[in-house]
Amino acid sequence: MTEHMSPAERYRAARKRAAEQATALAPFREMYDFELDGFQVEACQALEAGEGVLVAAPTGSGKTIVGEFAVHLALSQGRKCFYTTPIKALSNQKYNDLVKRYGVERVGLLTGDNSVNSEAPVIVMTTEVLRNMLYAGSRALIGLGYVVMDEVHYLSDRFRGAVWEEVIIHLPESVALISLSATVSNAEEFGDWLDTVRGDTRVIVSEHRPVPLWQHVLAGRRMYDLFEEKTVDGPGGPRTRREVNPDLMRMARMENSRVTGARERYRNGRDRRRAADREREKRQRSRIWTPSRPEVIERLDSQGLLPAITFIFSRAGCDAAVQQCLAAGLRLNDAEERARVREVVTARTSVLRNEDLHVLGYFGWLEALERGIAAHHAGMLPTFKEVVEELFVKGLVKAVFATETLALGINMPARSVVLEKLVKWNGEQHADITPGEFTQLTGRAGRRGIDVEGHAVVLWQRGMDPAALAGLAGTRTYPLRSSFKPSYNMAVNLVAQFGRHRSRELLETSFAQFQADRSVVGIARQVQRNEDGLAGYRASMTCHLGDFDEYAALRRQLKDRENDLARQGVAQRRVAAAAALEQLRPGDIIHVPTGKYAGLALVLDPGASAGRSPGHRGHEHHDGPRPLVLTAQRQVKRLASMDFPVPVEPLDRMRIPKSFNPRSPQSRRDLASSLRTKAGHHEPRRHRRGRAEAADDTEIARLRAAIRAHPCHGCDEREDHARWAERYHRLKRDTRQLERRIEGRTNTVARTFDRVYALLSDLHYLRGDEVTEDGRRLARLYGELDLLAGECLREGVWEGLGPAQLAACASALVYESRSTEEGLPPEVPSGRAKDALGDMVRIWGRLDALEEQHRIDQTPGVGQREPDLGFALLAYHWAQGQGLDTVLRATDMPAGDFVRWCKQVIDVLGQLAAAAPEGSTVRPTARKAVDAMLRGVVAYSSVG
Repeated sequence: MTEHMSPAERYRAARKRAAEQATALAPFREMYDFELDGFQVEACQALEAGEGVLVAAPTGSGKTIVGEFAVHLALSQGRKCFYTTPIKALSNQKYNDLVKRYGVERVGLLTGDNSVNSEAPVIVMTTEVLRNMLYAGSRALIGLGYVVMDEVHYLSDRFRGAVWEEVIIHLPESVALISLSATVSNAEEFGDWLDTVRGDTRVIVSEHRPVPLWQHVLAGRRMYDLFEEKTVDGPGGPRTRREVNPDLMRMARMENSRVTGARERYRNGRDRRRAADREREKRQRSRIWTPSRPEVIERLDSQGLLPAITFIFSRAGCDAAVQQCLAAGLRLNDAEERARVREVVTARTSVLRNEDLHVLGYFGWLEALERGIAAHHAGMLPTFKEVVEELFVKGLVKAVFATETLALGINMPARSVVLEKLVKWNGEQHADITPGEFTQLTGRAGRRGIDVEGHAVVLWQRGMDPAALAGLAGTRTYPLRSSFKPSYNMAVNLVAQFGRHRSRELLETSFAQFQADRSVVGIARQVQRNEDGLAGYRASMTCHLGDFDEYAALRRQLKDRENDLARQGVAQRRVAAAAALEQLRPGDIIHVPTGKYAGLALVLDPGASAGRSPGHRGHEHHDGPRPLVLTAQRQVKRLASMDFPVPVEPLDRMRIPKSFNPRSPQSRRDLASSLRTKAGHHEPRRHRRGRAEAADDTEIARLRAAIRAHPCHGCDEREDHARWAERYHRLKRDTRQLERRIEGRTNTVARTFDRVYALLSDLHYLRGDEVTEDGRRLARLYGELDLLAGECLREGVWEGLGPAQLAACASALVYESRSTEEGLPPEVPSGRAKDALGDMVRIWGRLDALEEQHRIDQTPGVGQREPDLGFALLAYHWAQGQGLDTVLRATDMPAGDFVRWCKQVIDVLGQLAAAAPEGSTVRPTARKAVDAMLRGVVAYSSVG
């Protein structure tokens, strides 16, 4: 090609090649056997030019190449690079990747659990570890040149997101920040903030997927494309337009008409079709069914679309899917592959004790793996999850059934991704998955360098709307929202480093405040538009007979008074219902009027002392007794006041046997049977609502008279004016709300900090710009219950406890039950551990009241949640040295959850050992407790 160039062109080309060779990017590119994409090159060039970068690109597009270039730059410049990830599994994975490229001597790992080569120039770590290093002023920060923040969109996480912002705000200015994010719709906004707090930051957004993704719907035996390309004529000539597959739209209409309109069509005589039409529709309908899980895998296998990840939003569903495939005789591996699977599994699990294998479900798990099938979820033993990931990458597992946690960054791409449903439990209710979640999940489909295309398959479900699915698939981005809140630990660490005033200024530079301030601009514009609208409404409601605003106010007062009386009636019924609950005794048979557990029930405990609802802010507030009952369906549940909108009276009484054990299914079954027999002839009493009292109310009579006497009452256009007045009133109310939002959003983060600071000053953790000795201990305690842990250390609650007892208490600081339903109180160890746990709950109650006094209850994520005692007995037994089988026998907790919670207990025990006062027994006891907990399956699991 150069022979066709002029001498000047050849000279310029040679100069360009020489310039490129002089950069660090040129040798870096040679380390890869593929060409870098444009967005990767742009980001690397910006980084080499001294800018920070924010790279937002789809899953699987190769964002981490930019992070690896930061590692390359650091090593070439003799500086350090920290590579941070949100979870330990990702840190382990990235550590192994970098070791393969740069050697074990130049790469280290810090995850809390593991510390490997911590003096290396390149260290992979979880983001929390870096946050703690910044607050501690660690010497490891000396010489730090680059920090990579992988999966930075995690700062939206309401539980852990604040850590990302803390790191970004507190990193020294000399450190270049490389932020890698999934495709977010407000990348420019986030980039503007980074530019504000970090200096020059290049925002690079790529929506290009290196492996194209095809969207499908699987219904019956047929795989339908979700979209269909259609050529249409336009002003500039023919063009291609993507539309929802008309076959899918026809199927949805057909199913809907079959379910809702068949009878009506018959009655109206509109069902007279030709025989051929009816036969064709019958054949079409026969294709509309949801295939079973084994059928789905077989269909994908027959079309060459394995390996596949099927996302099921339930751990139990993932395990059930594996069992269904085994029962169907599904085999995806040949004899050679089965032998390789067994070889890998044997090598990776050789450290597990034989007596634990049965408890862990090892043999069923191995059988499924040998067939090429596996589950992947947080309830599994971490070692088992790691084996599944390794075998999947090696092509020895071809069908994985996983919960959505797999989509959070683990490098486990597939040829196909299957979504069974588009609804998931979000912790409070079943809700539709968001476009962002859909993008994150389906982004796993298509392996770069292996597949020419990826496939996302959604299973047909009754009531599916193909247009809505197309909207999910077509919306590929989601917004990044800050979840930043100043915690107690953060406050003492900030004041220790910067003093109160500077700390407050730093917090006002957070992304949370940046977003709040930006949103105020839009709200202020809306207020101005509303003011213009109010002027127009006021003109339209003007009446020539008098002041219509005054007349409209009388009408509103009348309506409000009528509503107040109606509410008072409801309140009176609630009071009567609460009074009736106070009279209940054990053995009373009642009829629960409403709610999930409506029907016959036997009172086991009236619950008069359990009036405070869990998580309720404010120590003095109660919502009445909460009786513990046995339902006729054999469930033991603690009911709430909302289950009793009307007074309840005992229908009868029966004796509760002394031998009754509410934890025994047989015991519950026997007593429930006796309950149904005893109360079978009783009918629930009906409660009359009582008549409205509006007719007897003097205020209502006065208002009605004033309305009739007002001049505007006789206006011919009265109701037209009233409609405009109502619109005026509604818009005025909305405008006031917007103005309050403006007031509330200004300095919100700093105001929260002021409240936290005031509370910590009252408790003598802070004194002006000084952090007290107690405050310095609190600075070493991280977690949701940091202040509770600090108070327990100060009051000596854990002094003199043994290692197992201290482990039980530490578990209450980290454990959170998965179930939100209340039932039997958790079992706890007896003796001194029980007393100490009781003291922890007592101290929490005092802190709870103090937080409400300081209005910290208005900022969820800052206040201390109630300690959860649900893991205390398990932690106690494990630290005592009991076997896994014995510990798990009395619970339905999966082994993976047990290991994960043990790891978190070990982490908090390490914090207590570091934070406890000199001479305290907590220090040595916490270390002994760590040793006692770190054994067996807990010690063998490298990923927490």
